[in-house]
Amino acid sequence: MLVVKRLFFLASCFLLFTVTVAAAEIESRFAKFGDIKIHYQNRGKGDRALVFVHGWSGNSDFWRPQMNDFGSLHLIAVDLAGHGMSDKPQVAYTMEYLARSIEAVLIDAKVKRAVLVGHSMGTPVVRQFYRLFPKKTAGLVIVDGALRMIFPKEQMDQFMAPLKADYKAAVPGVIDGILGPLKDEKLRSEIKTAMLSTPDYVALSAMEGMADPTLYKNDTIKVPVLAVLAKSPFWPPDTETFLRSLAPNLQYVEWDGVSHFLMMEKAQEFDQTVEGFLVKNKILGK
Repeated sequence: MLVVKRLFFLASCFLLFTVTVAAAEIESRFAKFGDIKIHYQNRGKGDRALVFVHGWSGNSDFWRPQMNDFGSLHLIAVDLAGHGMSDKPQVAYTMEYLARSIEAVLIDAKVKRAVLVGHSMGTPVVRQFYRLFPKKTAGLVIVDGALRMIFPKEQMDQFMAPLKADYKAAVPGVIDGILGPLKDEKLRSEIKTAMLSTPDYVALSAMEGMADPTLYKNDTIKVPVLAVLAKSPFWPPDTETFLRSLAPNLQYVEWDGVSHFLMMEKAQEFDQTVEGFLVKNKILGK
């Protein structure tokens, strides 16, 4: 029994040491983007990378589970311009502007080609990145995000009206709606606190940027695409068919019983799904 206890103690210490080492490998860096700095988290090195892009009012910490996974791959989690630890200038936060801030990070990290993983608003951002920099894009992962207009402009204007009138009063309810069925109260609180920290002028401008109809042209996506969506009435019945019309090489998954933040709720399952996608398509050296 004493031997077993000692072995268990040694195994526990080794596990703790391994986790600590993995966490210590994540570096905090800043890339120059025009006159501002873009913050990103970096783990590993190499000219190919798996790049994580958060959604509306989020930050790079939303990808914390992923940054401690994926073996020896070069991993990057970006704080988009205006978010997290990145600078927050008074500019129009269009999806193109945000996509170009990602390119600044890749230049700084010496990455020539990447698979970009975009959550929520990160989906139109990475789609725009692909349009601007197709040779730098090895693949796209859509995480509960849209590649077409979900609401008509009039409905979007109605949705944004209370936010424009009194952002601080209206935004907690909006965030609660986005969090939806998330049951983990600790995780819910962490996400909400992070989203509330994004300045109102950034959040409003980014929301307007997402509503730009020119983003949602039906041009073909020629790289491999993985779509992982939370099953909900939000997605029209023809969502898979529509995505296949844009991306011929599409892997499509819908998950029951998860919220909009499925990559945080079901981190292991999400990471295994992404890993399988990389292996199947033989990208990033897999």
